[in-house]
Amino acid sequence: MSTRQITKDNLKKLEEEYSGYLEGEKLDKFFEDFDIKFAAGHWAAGGFADRFAPDGYNPGMDSGIIKQIERVAQSGIKGIEFHEALFIDKNYKKDDTKINAVKEALKEHNLIPTNMNTNLFSDSKWKLGGITNANKTIRDSALAVALQGVDIAKELGCSSVALWPGSDGWDYNFEVNYGVIIDRFIEGCIAINKKAKSSGLKFGTEAKLHEPREGNMVCPTTHMAILVSKIVNEECGATNMGVAIDYGHEQMYAVEPASMLYMAKRAGVPVVNFHVNNAKLHSNDEDRIAGTGDIWRLADFCYAAIDTGYDGWFGEDQFTYRTDPVKSMAMSREFFANVMKKSLRIYAVRDKLEKAQSKGDACEALEVVKKIIL
Repeated sequence: MSTRQITKDNLKKLEEEYSGYLEGEKLDKFFEDFDIKFAAGHWAAGGFADRFAPDGYNPGMDSGIIKQIERVAQSGIKGIEFHEALFIDKNYKKDDTKINAVKEALKEHNLIPTNMNTNLFSDSKWKLGGITNANKTIRDSALAVALQGVDIAKELGCSSVALWPGSDGWDYNFEVNYGVIIDRFIEGCIAINKKAKSSGLKFGTEAKLHEPREGNMVCPTTHMAILVSKIVNEECGATNMGVAIDYGHEQMYAVEPASMLYMAKRAGVPVVNFHVNNAKLHSNDEDRIAGTGDIWRLADFCYAAIDTGYDGWFGEDQFTYRTDPVKSMAMSREFFANVMKKSLRIYAVRDKLEKAQSKGDACEALEVVKKIIL
């Protein structure tokens, strides 16, 4: 989302051209006018499986990457995220044939590759950790996969790479030496960040409290991800590493998601990517359709994105097991846009809001936003 597009003239359109509920052509034009970059993870267009239905909830659905790209395009979304695991062979080597096939599909469906995620969790090889594994051979192998992912991201045309350390962490007290595992994580991030920076790509790490780890993942909260990024950037001499914030992950430990954006800005750490979805507070990462939860909290989060000058992608990270994936992706995009419109309307009267906030009077602040939210 470009701050250049948040002008007085455009903000006036919110009450005129964009009055009422956004859908159809008006929804598309809203995204264009405010340069809101919206993407979906390729997995959001899949067949979806879990431990209760290992064969998936949509039997017969082709979950190959080409069909997933097609479904993302059908939903009206303009960008798509990937995992580097899509582009390697069984020996973890880059497969140019797969890369070229995806390039052609992206061109055919007019989709933009946005972020390349690193998959160091779905293979049993990583069950005791990826870049923090106690076994140095496996640890080195994981880092090689991550570094190769940077090459794949550059070749495909992505703007960033991300590491969600799903397998790295612990399940029991005294299982790991916390100092050692944190050092390994930071050292791995330094290596990936250096490679990403030299390739002209941003690098971000995505925090999550737990799951698949039952205890803790090595980087459980965005607070810690910000600190890790700051340490890495100091070591690398630039602010290339940042955080990828997943809205549902923030719900897991019930932090105020909006506050994380201001903390990152204050620390001089970039927000590299957003994952939008919904989850219940203090729950697991349900990855439901965005905008189906607390509208106040999501609008606050979107307002913070505007106010802190975020100009990157908003990417759907959702697993809509029991609903049609194309309809679910489109609905998530639609709901998100309508909440973002509320946030932009609040931003249009931010002077009034900031004046109320300066008094520390919650009721006065709520008076400013109540008719916009409700």
